Amino acid sequence: MTKTELETLKITPPDPAVYAKVKQNWDALAKPLDSMGEFESLFARIGAITSDETVPLQKKAVIAMCADNGIVEENISQSGQEVTARVAEAMGKGTSSVCRMAKRIGADVIPVDVGIATEETIEGVLAKKVRRGTRNFLKEAAMTEEETLAAISIGIEVVKSCKEAGYNLLATGEMGIGNTTTTSAVAAAMSGCPVEHITGKGAGLSDEGLLHKIEVIRQGIAKHKLEGADTFTILSSVGGLDIAGLCGVYIGGALYHLPVVMDGVISIVAALAAERLVPGTKEFVIPSHQSREPAAELMLKELGVKPLIHAGLALGEGTGAVLMFGMLDIVHGLYENKTTFQDIEVEPYTRF
Repeated sequence: MTKTELETLKITPPDPAVYAKVKQNWDALAKPLDSMGEFESLFARIGAITSDETVPLQKKAVIAMCADNGIVEENISQSGQEVTARVAEAMGKGTSSVCRMAKRIGADVIPVDVGIATEETIEGVLAKKVRRGTRNFLKEAAMTEEETLAAISIGIEVVKSCKEAGYNLLATGEMGIGNTTTTSAVAAAMSGCPVEHITGKGAGLSDEGLLHKIEVIRQGIAKHKLEGADTFTILSSVGGLDIAGLCGVYIGGALYHLPVVMDGVISIVAALAAERLVPGTKEFVIPSHQSREPAAELMLKELGVKPLIHAGLALGEGTGAVLMFGMLDIVHGLYENKTTFQDIEVEPYTRF
């Protein structure tokens, strides 16, 4: 895919008639009107996206983009890059945190090596490596235009494969040491928000480490002259292969009409970048939780999405999205039951 092809992608919006029908189905159930709150609108959105008023949720998967980040050279993380490969290996074996949670509700995890800094082929991980990690963005752009486009294309291709395999609902996950730094850099550059207001400690930095991380991000944004820059330039300059891959997942969800549940801050920033790259993409995004990373709240507002789970989560991998999978499954038990007021011989509520 070329940059021109990316910029000219057209998204067919969700079906408003199916949205209205799902809302009508909720009103027909033997319960007070709107009593399932935000879930009623979410189900209507999923129905509209899939053009199916039954709101299919039977086959679910988390697409976890795994990649390393050259900015780790600047000591912005407590962990070394070797951790990315080890966690990806655990994903491939089905033993990582997100895999254990997904197994509990019958969802699959599809880990994708889009840029892990290793030569090894990791069993159980989809081999789609663009390069062995990004470059250090304090020295040069993290990715070339071609590498950024390649990662986005991989995300789109994985979604297409999921569609062909019969998946109804997807989620975004990730693994990559240093990716809260790249995420904060992308978020700050896209929003113009002061770096110190949008950057958190990631996986356990000290107060001193956080100050260093903030300064590294400031220097990176200044070096690449990203104030007022377009989203693609920001993503290529200070982003990551995992973020670019996740952008592709969201764009693929919009192209192939598959709803995609966001996870935490990295997934949220990728969703906002995807919307700015291909307008209309956000209509296919389903919220899950608000990460405790500072960038999450601001980026959710920029995206115009309201999270349902407020639990201070920060595990990543797609774990928050999997929690949302479980909640959607539970609510679906009510929606598909179709017990009406007539069934229980009670006068229905009237909508005023």
